[in-house]
Amino acid sequence: MPDTATATAESPARQDPTAAVPPAEGAPTPNAASGSSTQVHSVEFPEAPQSVASAGTSQLDILLDMDVSIAVVLGSTQIPVRRLLQLGPGSVLQLEKPIETPVDLFLKDSKFAEAEVVVVDDRFAVRIRQIVGAAAVAQG
Repeated sequence: MPDTATATAESPARQDPTAAVPPAEGAPTPNAASGSSTQVHSVEFPEAPQSVASAGTSQLDILLDMDVSIAVVLGSTQIPVRRLLQLGPGSVLQLEKPIETPVDLFLKDSKFAEAEVVVVDDRFAVRIRQIVGAAAVAQG
């Protein structure tokens, strides 16, 4: 069976310099899978108009109005599986974090703030103490 090469559309920066030279524009390209040939043409795209940037602002407003879930972490502890299996109503787990230490606020898996626990209208709430920057999160 003779060797056949198939043409793929790649940007000039990503082309393999050892690859076969593609046929001239409009020339048939062999298609090894079906035995037929495919016409290959280059395409030029116009530049995007500058007014697209202002249209993006209204799309950003949609994101700004979305709700996100925030998790408040009081603390953590580690216990053996044997103790875990013994837990039931009334069991108490002591956390490693002292009571005066702020709680951590997470958006997905990223800590973004520290806060203190307060009560508002008979419900738990948090008062933000500090917004944590990306550099502090990477060090912590």
